Amino acid sequence: MLAITVGLDGSPESLAAADWAAREAAQREIPLRLLHAGDSLGPFYVPFMEVPAPGVIVAQREWADRVLREAESRLTQRHPGLRITVQQVGEEAVAALLSAAEDTELLVLGSRGLGTMAGFLVGSVALAVVARAERPVVLVRAGERVEDERLPDAAGDGAITTPYRDVVLGLDLENPADAVVEFAFEAARLRAAGLRVVHGWNPAAVYGYGAVLDSGLDAELAKEARHGLSDVLRPWKDKYPGVEVREQSVVGGAGRHLVHASRDAALVVVGRRRRQTLVGGRIGPVTHGVLQHASAPVAVVPHD
Repeated sequence: MLAITVGLDGSPESLAAADWAAREAAQREIPLRLLHAGDSLGPFYVPFMEVPAPGVIVAQREWADRVLREAESRLTQRHPGLRITVQQVGEEAVAALLSAAEDTELLVLGSRGLGTMAGFLVGSVALAVVARAERPVVLVRAGERVEDERLPDAAGDGAITTPYRDVVLGLDLENPADAVVEFAFEAARLRAAGLRVVHGWNPAAVYGYGAVLDSGLDAELAKEARHGLSDVLRPWKDKYPGVEVREQSVVGGAGRHLVHASRDAALVVVGRRRRQTLVGGRIGPVTHGVLQHASAPVAVVPHD
């Protein structure tokens, strides 16, 4: 049985990611693995020429072990039936996380929030992992709470027992990858949540800017986009009859619409094509924009 793996380095964002990953593992009834990569010196001083002394390395390992054990203890108390393992590896972070992603159901990483502004501050490690991982990766920002995933109660306050907010899926009709669609439907099913599917289309990109001025053609294109979205989703609705689906075919790039939808979402799901460049993996502009600005956890699902 595959586990959910979370990268843990003691930072607030990684602790928020661990909390999210534990809830997800409990929902899926699969184990949780807490992973620390050994290239970080954490709170320890790096000596001259950036070569740590042996004593510093030992202290760092002890600190990392304490971070892992404290997180394990806290999560075990919150989720008594959850099987949790801890792992500390000496590889640098990107290599360790990519290796872990090969045999994990889902990889979860923390990303710093932007304070009072919605969105993430996605570091180089997280971006490198998202661009190259062969399994889905979820980014969770610091401060993310269980209450943020659920609808407010009758008084308008945060709650942990109210229904989940919608799962939001960004769908590309030119390449409606099954892996991405299935991940979103399954996430909605697990949460007994609705699924909001957003497809962005641009008439000018297909027929030139004259289409924008032709109201009849514009209306016809909008109708085609709606029908295309319904056609793609029909078999998935049949497979997941318990998931209530709302379809949104919107004019313009999907990115900004997904960011807006994330303000009232439990999870945003986007895809990433598996394609390599001379400098490694690549994240498309829509997914990159959602990662930087969404205010809910974001799942990036690789596909062919």
